[in-house]
Amino acid sequence: MHPHTSPHPRPGSGPASGTRSRRAARLAAAGATLLLALTALPAAASGAAASGAADDDRVLVFSKTAGFRHDSIPDGIAAIKELGARSGFAVDATEDGAAFTPGNLARYDAVVFLSTTGDVLDTAQQSAFERYVRAGGGYVGVHAAADTEYDWPFYEGLAGAYFQSHPAIQRATVNVEDRGNPATAHLAPTWERTDEWYNYRTNPRERVRVLATLDESSYQGGAMGEDHPISWCQEYRGGRAFYTGFGHTKESYADPAFRQHLLGGIRYATGAVQADCRPEQGYRPLFDGTSTDGWKQAGPGSFTLDTASGTLTSTGGMGMLWYDARELRSYSLKLDWKMAGDDNSGVFVGFPASDDPWSAVNNGYEVQIDATDTPDHTTGSVYGFQSADLAKRDAALNPPGEWNTYEIRVQGERLRIWLNGVKINDFTNRDPARSLLQGYVGIQNHGEGDEVSFRDIRVKDLPAKGGGHHQHHHDG
Repeated sequence: MHPHTSPHPRPGSGPASGTRSRRAARLAAAGATLLLALTALPAAASGAAASGAADDDRVLVFSKTAGFRHDSIPDGIAAIKELGARSGFAVDATEDGAAFTPGNLARYDAVVFLSTTGDVLDTAQQSAFERYVRAGGGYVGVHAAADTEYDWPFYEGLAGAYFQSHPAIQRATVNVEDRGNPATAHLAPTWERTDEWYNYRTNPRERVRVLATLDESSYQGGAMGEDHPISWCQEYRGGRAFYTGFGHTKESYADPAFRQHLLGGIRYATGAVQADCRPEQGYRPLFDGTSTDGWKQAGPGSFTLDTASGTLTSTGGMGMLWYDARELRSYSLKLDWKMAGDDNSGVFVGFPASDDPWSAVNNGYEVQIDATDTPDHTTGSVYGFQSADLAKRDAALNPPGEWNTYEIRVQGERLRIWLNGVKINDFTNRDPARSLLQGYVGIQNHGEGDEVSFRDIRVKDLPAKGGGHHQHHHDG
């Protein structure tokens, strides 16, 4: 945005809250170093730096079976080892529950339960794994990981749901709900694939962030109805958990789309990449990737719609694409965004209808997107008014080239910002010339060379005053 006279930014209010994975501090520092180096690196070099994982990350693949044994397990182990070699994490594989000791588990950033079945850990081993997760360890469950440890309530919560039944292997349509997550960001809104499709004993949606569901009308034998989750993620008891129902067939592990899905889940679980894995229900799309109906360009420049990827990408400026179909009052706005490099954009809220983008600047507030600038002018700030909590912001932020998710929650004159599920800013308007009580929302195209993409812009109406009981579990 442009500089203008404003109050001094409020500095960050303390260290990141909650238990982080054992690599979080190092990864945050590496991300900060990367951002500082961006302007000095050629684009290709900066992209390579952004995509690499830290070289001392380590993942344990556990594939012990006490029931049915999948013949795809060796393919799965080989695939994860190949993904690790390419992405910068070491992989050990075992079928021995004796590996689940506090000292040994502490070596790993995540443990992958690869089509485990039945009772695979004794009481002491279960206790060690619970302590590992509570200390920030990661869990990845693949396919029959849901057919495992039926008498262990902690594991049921971690996996998200238990297996109930499955029909024959067949082709089905997968609906991808969350394309801001590293496990699904590469996918189209629908994904046709062949696998063995599990029905689960319970629907985990109220407790997890559902990433993908099955269209039961596209195959025979679905038993969960219109809402049939098949992949999800969550923060659980201090750790991170990712589950995918895919992966029964050997062919899955040779499929580039599935391999990227699995890699994204592993990277989330290890803490190498951030994502908003809080439960989400009740949002309606403002931009679903298919058209800009309801949106209007104000000022110069534009946004380019790519229906294949479902994205809007900024071009030229300085202008703004705003949603003129409805004025909002009390709401949660969510959207996914990605920078190409050290770019500039933002999300405007609380401004009156106008074809002049400067009206939004002068009458509303901008939630900034910018890799490198002063604290009150950089990512997560209320532009020119209040810096994000920088420690929390840096720990939650994915680097250029990766998707990030904002939640911008407006209730009364209070504006709160979550980045990848972490609350990084809490601002209250006290400027009599501005008001958040009602207004429109828009996304900025800042100028030539500032390339920022957006997708899956969605909104949920909220009570006028914050802190309602049904909201509190999302307010972390």
